[in-house]
Amino acid sequence: MTETGGSLPRRVHAGYALGSLVTGAFGTVPGLLLLPYLTDTLGVAAGVAALLVLLPKAWDVLVNPVAGRISDRTRSRWGARRPYLLGGGLALAVLFAAIFAAPFGAGPAAGTYVAVAFLATATAFAFFQVPYVAMPAELTGDPAERTRLMSWRIAVLALAILVSGAVAPAVVTAGGDGVPGHRWMGLFVAALIVAGTVGAFLGTRSAPSGTVGESEPSLRAQLAVAARNRPFRALLACFVIQSAGVATVLAGVKYFADQVLRAPDSGPTLLFACFVGPALLVMPLWTRAGARLGKRTALVAASLLFAAGALALVASPALPAAGVYAVVALIGVGYAGQQVFALAMLPDCIAYDTARTGRRQAGVFTGLWTAGETFGLALGPGIYGLVLQLSGYVSSSTGVAATQSATARLGVLLGFTVLPALLVAAPVVLLRGYTLTPADLAAAPSSGDHGVAVVDESR
Repeated sequence: MTETGGSLPRRVHAGYALGSLVTGAFGTVPGLLLLPYLTDTLGVAAGVAALLVLLPKAWDVLVNPVAGRISDRTRSRWGARRPYLLGGGLALAVLFAAIFAAPFGAGPAAGTYVAVAFLATATAFAFFQVPYVAMPAELTGDPAERTRLMSWRIAVLALAILVSGAVAPAVVTAGGDGVPGHRWMGLFVAALIVAGTVGAFLGTRSAPSGTVGESEPSLRAQLAVAARNRPFRALLACFVIQSAGVATVLAGVKYFADQVLRAPDSGPTLLFACFVGPALLVMPLWTRAGARLGKRTALVAASLLFAAGALALVASPALPAAGVYAVVALIGVGYAGQQVFALAMLPDCIAYDTARTGRRQAGVFTGLWTAGETFGLALGPGIYGLVLQLSGYVSSSTGVAATQSATARLGVLLGFTVLPALLVAAPVVLLRGYTLTPADLAAAPSSGDHGVAVVDESR
């Protein structure tokens, strides 16, 4: 039987990582295709489309902490988290396909339907993602092992983003573009979500789960505890803003391919391959960099690399296509590091707080985390849609982008380059508040003043 303080078997690493097929698909495809689906297929004005993308996911800021508290208090023969992986994941798959079903054709009714379906889908995702992100802090008490677990997860996440982000636009094209193509794409992504859900549920069935005897009596009290965790506050603030920056890149891919690269068919797929492909290769290098430099320093370095690449893309109109794709690959290297270190630092904050308080509330921390991340991922397309509106972008209901003015094309370019660079680089200054040291983490499991009792829930 695996102990929570030691190494995990490879089957648990792989099983847990498969959940990233779910988070990767839902985190990528709406950010990539939902805004252009609204503006270029359903004929919704860019500013209105931005709100329709933003508001349903902003709802998760309220839902995610609730989902975390519910999973914290759950007791079942499957453990506290795994029932929600299965139920939330399967519901998510059905609802995701519904987003792109378009039963009302184009126009205002279609836009309203998308907003309602997206709201329901985001709620289902909260009940999958929050328990899923909470699990690493309970699977092992070893900070290095949590970094390895995150490396597996981010590698599968990169693959999920590559498959969903690169293939989904191709499925739309193969399905005939417009509404029919998007319906086929919705079914394709739903199948990926089902595969990830079942894989994560079955792969973690024999994994241990650490727990403590009690939690704070109310959600308000639990949120107050999270607010007193200064390293967590600093990390969360940084990650939310950076998530918005990453999301502006996702939202702008199709517009950038259409209006700057002039490659509407092959451009989105190639951009995604160059963005995500390097992550599969450099993950071991980032893991070694984190061990040498420390997680916080490595996160700063990865963020600045991302920002530098995004700023370099301002020169895209004067660069050959091969040069543009090479710069996008550089951004992808930075993105891989930024993701893996932020996610590896989160369970360290949770484990430290658990030892400090003696209470099991990983779900509250991850609920706040996923609420912030979800809001950031929604805010990015919202900001990008606002940039398009201000620059005069013209919507279309034909499934093909309308001819745009030079000002609109400039808005497409700046929203894809300067905006994400600022959003990813600026918040690294907030990491000065992340003060956890290796000594803090080493001392955390033995903090006996609070009577932490770690037990195995896998039986």
